[in-house]
Order: sequence, then structure tokens, then C-alpha cells
Amino acid sequence: MIEAESQMAEAASYEEQRRRQVEANKRKLEELRLHHLSAAVRESAAKPSPVKQRKRKARAPPGAGEDAPLRRSGRVANLPEKPKYRDEFQDFEKRIRRSYGGKRRDLSNRVYATDEQRDYAINAAQELEEELGSDYPIFVKPMLQSHVTGGFWLSLPTHFSRKYLPKRDETIRLVDEEDDEFDTLYLANKRGLSGGWRGFSIAHKLVDGDCLVFQLIQRAKFKVYIIRASSYYETDD
Repeated sequence: MIEAESQMAEAASYEEQRRRQVEANKRKLEELRLHHLSAAVRESAAKPSPVKQRKRKARAPPGAGEDAPLRRSGRVANLPEKPKYRDEFQDFEKRIRRSYGGKRRDLSNRVYATDEQRDYAINAAQELEEELGSDYPIFVKPMLQSHVTGGFWLSLPTHFSRKYLPKRDETIRLVDEEDDEFDTLYLANKRGLSGGWRGFSIAHKLVDGDCLVFQLIQRAKFKVYIIRASSYYETDD
């Protein structure tokens, strides 16, 4: 009995000693881990972070490269240069002003057509339109005071302009019955003739009541036929 108790006491003492040894080992491991972790943190903090060095572009000396052509990608370099329509039309308008500028038309000498004259000119123009046929797009335009005096602005039929005329501002040539040619500026957004139309009107002495037949013989060229309102009196005689 005494011997059994003695053995049990020794076993308990051994277990207690073993438990303490295990706890001591755990503490040492934790201390070692903390030590290594703190060392790694200190080491990483001591190392400077790498900074990417930016390369500075060397500045070209003044005047360098002025004669050298601009570098372009292959696709862009092979494209044709864009036409400078704005500059072309500005030059065109300047030429028109120089050609037809100067003395203004005396508005006191305006001619006002009678209703009979207007009807005659329109009917005669419509008959001519039928005679010319439909091989080319065609329309009839009676003249008003605003077309042949003052502002000299000729609006064209909307449906005709949308269907047949250019979609951007462009020079349109008018060819009269004597085959004399006159350049005019067609404004696509406003669908009318501006610069150059004044010269055509003055050169042909157009007045209120006259009626014109416009025949589009090319993409931007009209053959123009003039029916005089004053011819009404000639036929009446």
C-alpha cells in the first residue's frame, strides 16, 4: 500500500515537471519568434524604398528642328492633306467683292413687275422647262426685289438643294445662254447663292418679275435661261 502510494506520488511529480518543461519551451519559442519578427521589421525600415528615377528630356537648342518635317505615324503620313475650304472661300469672296464692288446700284430706279408680267414670265419659264425635258434636274425661279437689288441673295428650292446640291459650302458655276460663266458661292446650310450672284444679276440686268430656269448640267454647274417680264408687252403688241 505504501509502495503504491509512493509510485503514484512519483508519477504526479514527473507529470508536473513535464508540464513545466513544456510551458518553458513554449515561452522560449514565443520569445524567439518575437525577436526575429522585430529584427525583420527593423531591417525593412532601415532599407530605403527604391524610387524610380525619371529621365529628364533633353531640351533642344533654339531653332533646332525648324526645317525638319513633323514625324507622323505611317497611316497618317500617307493620308492626303486636308483641303482648306475656309481659306479658299475667303479668297473667293474677296475676289467677288473686288470684281463687283464699288458703285452701288441706284435703288431709286427699281422696277416693279405687274401681276400680268409675273404670270407671263412664270408661264413662259414653265413651258421652257417642259421643252428642256428631264435629262437634267431643273427648276424655275421667279425673281423678287431681294434677289436682284439690295442684298442680292438668291434662295434655292429646299427639296432641290437637299437632293442634288453639295452638302457643304462650294463654288457653283452659272452658265448663261451665251455660254458666259459666272462663279457663285453656294451656302449649303442656307441653301442659296451668295457671293457672285450679285455680279450675275447686274451683268444680266435682272429685275423684279423676271423668271429664271436653272438646269443642273453638272454636279456644281447650272445652265441658266432668262425669261424677261418686260417681254409681256412685246407679246401683247
